[in-house]
Amino acid sequence: MNTRVIDKSKLPSRHVTEGPARAPHRSYYYAMGLSDKEIHQPFVGVATCWNEAAPCNISLMRQAQVVKKGVAANHGTPREFTTITVTDGIAMGHQGMKASLVSRDVIADSVELTMRGHCYDAIVGLAGCDKSLPGMMMAMVRLNVPSIFIYGGSILPGTYRGKPVTVQDVFEAVGQHSVGNMSDADLTELEQVACPSAGACGAQFTANTMATVSEAIGLALPYSAGAPAPYEMRDRFCFAAGEKIMELVRDNIRPRDIVTRKALENAATVVAASGGSTNAALHLPAIAHECGIEFDLFDVAEIFKRTPYIADLKPGGKYVAKDMFEAGGIPLLMKTLLDQGFLHGDCLTVTGRSIAENMEKVSWNDAQDVVYPANKPITATGGVVGLKGNLAPDGAIVKVAGMVNQKFTGPARCFDSEEACFEAVQKKAYQEGDVLVIRYEGPKGGPGMREMLSTTALLYGQGMGNKVALITDGRFSGATRGFCIGHVGPEAATGGPIGLLQDGDIIEIDAVEGVLAVQLSDQELAERKSKWQPRETDSTSGAIWKYAQTVGSARYGAITHPGGKAEKSTYADI
Repeated sequence: MNTRVIDKSKLPSRHVTEGPARAPHRSYYYAMGLSDKEIHQPFVGVATCWNEAAPCNISLMRQAQVVKKGVAANHGTPREFTTITVTDGIAMGHQGMKASLVSRDVIADSVELTMRGHCYDAIVGLAGCDKSLPGMMMAMVRLNVPSIFIYGGSILPGTYRGKPVTVQDVFEAVGQHSVGNMSDADLTELEQVACPSAGACGAQFTANTMATVSEAIGLALPYSAGAPAPYEMRDRFCFAAGEKIMELVRDNIRPRDIVTRKALENAATVVAASGGSTNAALHLPAIAHECGIEFDLFDVAEIFKRTPYIADLKPGGKYVAKDMFEAGGIPLLMKTLLDQGFLHGDCLTVTGRSIAENMEKVSWNDAQDVVYPANKPITATGGVVGLKGNLAPDGAIVKVAGMVNQKFTGPARCFDSEEACFEAVQKKAYQEGDVLVIRYEGPKGGPGMREMLSTTALLYGQGMGNKVALITDGRFSGATRGFCIGHVGPEAATGGPIGLLQDGDIIEIDAVEGVLAVQLSDQELAERKSKWQPRETDSTSGAIWKYAQTVGSARYGAITHPGGKAEKSTYADI
């Protein structure tokens, strides 16, 4: 532990603790029980997304207490605060999902405002759900004060009649129930055992994907993002993060020293290698934007294209996050990728060392089959693929992990909301070979770019998951499997080609060549565009309306402000 005294004359907290003019400010800290010594130490924000909305967040407050002990042990003064979380699993399948992506930016904004308003010098951020992970990381790189990210950990798998299950099985069971293949009693039994502990959804859905990113991008301590939420060993990572943040303050190592273009490429690499969520293609550009780095969906897709798929994780594979942690954790995945030249080893991390230095003592585990060697992959290209064509000039994304057939051609069935498509699927009012088009669900058109897991899971439960395709300008959950293409841009609400489709138009999908096209001439598309009229959404006031006024294209991360390129200075330099 480094006991070198930190000079507060250049830290933000000097504005609230130093000099006679700050006597009123100090009086508030005395009121909360701080000593004179604690007031004059660096202030470390310990931010959590704790709430009682879902199991992914429920353990964060307890873990935060251990972080605070680590901060205090290394001569810092922790200041705990919380922000919101919207949990996708509970927001799924209804209007509540419109709040999900919006919450990512509200989390980043609220953490920024708390840090700015109280002049904290550093942050340890704890998050446990799909949008809270990227939201917290966005805040860190935006503020650019020394930062460490901590994932709250994944849930343990449930057991249903002797077989391991996750919440994905429950969503798909709804489809089985809808066609009479599962009784009410069986569905009730499954729902009661699928989620047996605290923690985020256990497979390589969005939360675990972004947790994997947190280590690969360098903002989390090695192994910390893999340990499941109920494991007591998480306390060791939390305490270590509290101690380590003070070293970063002393050494002035900041997030933008860590999150570089190369680090973002490393992050995209582990997403593809692990068969991770397509949502990473939305969140990585947003994190890059905060730093002023150009890194859009096509940049992410280029990394995906050249990365081997090596982690046999659900929803496309066999295993869950707990299994990968016990096999060797995220460092095992990163080590084989580094050894085979797929990662940049010279990127700095919050350990103060490079990726390569962090990986020096990681040894391969031959006694496991969760992670394959990168030179003997499951497939030679990544588990996530970018698409482009006359139907998606601004790109689209699809998860191909576990898919055998990666080409599909069929007639469009167009729906102008998720609810309309869900109702048709529920009634089986579609045909094998159809391409179901769900539009006006993009960032502006939704507003909020909803996920469509309820619809895709229903199809799988009906046994039709591989017999139809879906495309949307909205998103698909990390738990989605099958031929489901999201982030189609430009979105329908801005006059994108997806909004010009008509029932019966023939759509071509080729995930091998990266193509998403409709068999229409440029002239026909132009004629349809001339007749297209914008639509008013049902969000005419409030937070979601406000979001729709500022949000940009999914290609660039659905960002809501000018970002790092427009800055004249960062908060860290006030």
